[in-house]
Amino acid sequence: MTSRLLLLSCAMLLAACTRVVGGAGLPAPGAGARSGVDVDRVLLDQSRMRAITGADEHLTIIPTMDGTSPVDVDALAETVPVACRFVYAETATFGPDVESFHKTTFQYPPRGALISEGAAGYRDSGTARRALEVLVATVERCANTPNGALFVGDWHADAQSLHTRSGDCGRDYRVKSTVLMEVTFCGFPESVSEIALTNIAANVPG
Repeated sequence: MTSRLLLLSCAMLLAACTRVVGGAGLPAPGAGARSGVDVDRVLLDQSRMRAITGADEHLTIIPTMDGTSPVDVDALAETVPVACRFVYAETATFGPDVESFHKTTFQYPPRGALISEGAAGYRDSGTARRALEVLVATVERCANTPNGALFVGDWHADAQSLHTRSGDCGRDYRVKSTVLMEVTFCGFPESVSEIALTNIAANVPG
């Protein structure tokens, strides 16, 4: 596989991967405001993620992919259709109304696998739901572009969740209360992502 295809397979469902090739963290809009939920406490710690993935001590956090601000990689976003730029732009994924944010990516070299968990807090539940609705509409537009399948593959959504699958990679989103949660993965079974998301959601009050 060429280096470009490797990059695309990583980036299309694990946008945090693009942090290693450039880009800058952007302050979350409304920085310093509180959504009413501590997103740091929502995310799973390393030991819990190891248990869910069935991985051992080789599942570790990638230091450069543990951040509290959404990351956009404009140089790569400009290479794809406008509707698909959310793949490289976390501000497009989570929207302009984020008040608190945390995203962490884990690597598991024995399997060549990656999994990330993220949570964005909003001022109220309506704003969080609208962020998911906008993301669903964005994914639909991307899917309808000539190369959309490369980025979103098979996807479905309902009022509380969004799921995309392409090859052995995927993205899962769920909204609960004032929080939009995300789990992205490559190289793990999709059931791992679903279990991780369920456990993250259990940490959100309400």
